[in-house]
Amino acid sequence: MKKVNVAIVGATGLVGQTFLKVLEERQFPINHLFLLASSRSVGKKIEFAGKVYTVEELTPDSFNKDIDIALFSAGGSVSKKYAPIAAAHGIRVVDNSSAWRMNDKIPLVVPEVNANVLTEDDYIIANPNCSTIQCVVPLQVLHKAYQIKRIVYSTYQAVSGSGVKGLRDLESDIQGERVSFYPHPIAYNCLPHIDDFLDNGYTKEEMKMVNETRKILGDNNLKITATTVRVPVRFGHSIAINVELEHPFELEEVVEKLRAAEGIVVVDDVANNEYPLALCAEGKDEVFVGRIRRDFSVENGLNLWVVADNIRKGAATNTVQIAQQLLKYL
Repeated sequence: MKKVNVAIVGATGLVGQTFLKVLEERQFPINHLFLLASSRSVGKKIEFAGKVYTVEELTPDSFNKDIDIALFSAGGSVSKKYAPIAAAHGIRVVDNSSAWRMNDKIPLVVPEVNANVLTEDDYIIANPNCSTIQCVVPLQVLHKAYQIKRIVYSTYQAVSGSGVKGLRDLESDIQGERVSFYPHPIAYNCLPHIDDFLDNGYTKEEMKMVNETRKILGDNNLKITATTVRVPVRFGHSIAINVELEHPFELEEVVEKLRAAEGIVVVDDVANNEYPLALCAEGKDEVFVGRIRRDFSVENGLNLWVVADNIRKGAATNTVQIAQQLLKYL
């Protein structure tokens, strides 16, 4: 396989560091690696695949180099400024921020679900929100087989979804040293508040899940509501999904379809207290599904408990999987 030149934008951040780990694990065919970050990180040394690389400052000139693919995770404002510059140089950009997700001209991709939307003409590809990613992997299976009518999301999201600041806040709160990145203590607490509140009473995180799910599943008529909650867990988002389907189903058939789907591990043996746990998902790339049961309060109702590592499958791994899909166009 031809080796390619890869740039990491936001290389010193939590997701950027995980990009490197996943790229190495998957033996991504890298010829040369460019590590880009803000001026604060310039000169830092990072080892990758037995070589030591030096972090360079991200500037508009960073993309004058021979780069094939750039993986971005440095925030929306950085992506809005620099992704078009990179794309104009013929570089394929996979962006982990929210900057491009709802742009009609930009594909929003979870490879197990909708890799088919990628084309040779795509130079900016959006990576979805972490909580959306792990939900649409099993939901695509249900939508294809039974057609989804309505979705209710209730999330239990790890502090690492807020990056290093969230992790630091949890550790500080546990030690009794209030840092106040979050508006309230997160240790021994749950905060029904992720991202800013909007005029409609929802948060940005909740509306991301609503809008991104519709775009990825290719159905703007889906009825979706969400409540997103930050919980004192380091890594791994847990999400209760209630689904109302258009067509009747046999529960055993649903379970088998989920077992057979790419990227899903079914953990559902309640007699032995086996169900998906954030601790068990940490460091893994799969989406774990369990507590699969009928919702008897509505016709064709179904409940799922879905867990995934938000920094891996919810960010870095999904981004690298998209990059793997792009190799065929290089």
